[in-house]
Amino acid sequence: MTMRAEIDSFLSYISVEKGFSNNTTEAYRNDLYQMAGFVENETGKRGLIPDWRGFDQEMMRGYLLNLKERNYAPTTQARKVAAAKSFFDFLVTEGKTKEDPTQHIETPKVGRSLPKAISVSQTRRLLEQPYKLETLEARRDRAMLEMLYATGMRVTELVSLNLGDVDMTEGFVRCYGKGRKERLIPVHQKALETYKEYLDKTRPKLAHRPEQKAVFLNRRGERLTRQGFWQKIKEYARLAGLEMDITPHTLRHSFATHMLSGGADLRSVQELLGHANISTTQAYTHLTSDHVRDSYRKSHPRAE
Repeated sequence: MTMRAEIDSFLSYISVEKGFSNNTTEAYRNDLYQMAGFVENETGKRGLIPDWRGFDQEMMRGYLLNLKERNYAPTTQARKVAAAKSFFDFLVTEGKTKEDPTQHIETPKVGRSLPKAISVSQTRRLLEQPYKLETLEARRDRAMLEMLYATGMRVTELVSLNLGDVDMTEGFVRCYGKGRKERLIPVHQKALETYKEYLDKTRPKLAHRPEQKAVFLNRRGERLTRQGFWQKIKEYARLAGLEMDITPHTLRHSFATHMLSGGADLRSVQELLGHANISTTQAYTHLTSDHVRDSYRKSHPRAE
């Protein structure tokens, strides 16, 4: 098999057997194809035929050096090394190579950055923006922003919603997270009302095909993409006068931070967010502590 054919075999494995999402699988593809390109370039200089069986620790270190020379961020380097480790573990398990060239390679250390959140008042300003417009897209965006902030869903989970995933009677949404793990998230009344108004009045005008199951549609009647929604949030953040970098994930972080600030327990927030490890959720406790300190300083300036 060619180098890229073996990568494709690995991608099929993580997609079909491990249940990785399309986005994750594509990220692996990009990283591993880049590594294959590096090998092809290096072996070509020596007049050799590129082959994963000839990829040793020395070449792996050369690949790492190449990433550093190209000024990739430590987080990106770490991701690419993790992809390589998973790939070679697969090759060894499948008996396609005897040794793992990444075995003694350390993953670049990355300082863990805290998730970013915005205040309740800033969130309200952001959510108010599509209500000032009367286009079909703005009416759709009202429902999307309300749902995103009400549930803390990932943007991929939001745009992946199909008709029937939101139970209006019981007041919850069914979404599928990483590894296609299903979870049910309660939705408050305001978000449900905005969602129902979109379904009843706006979606029928966007849907061009009766068999279309996606909830949130673009002007062409197709499922709205992550990138499309990302652009809309950027636009609303600008209209709201929010100067910080706002993304769909900002609302997820804000949801978690505001929940914890309001007294929700860590385990409950972990379940709502779909975090596999509670340590991921614990990062938000630092944000709530910072929020309390900032509020105290503003109300007690003499305490500085």
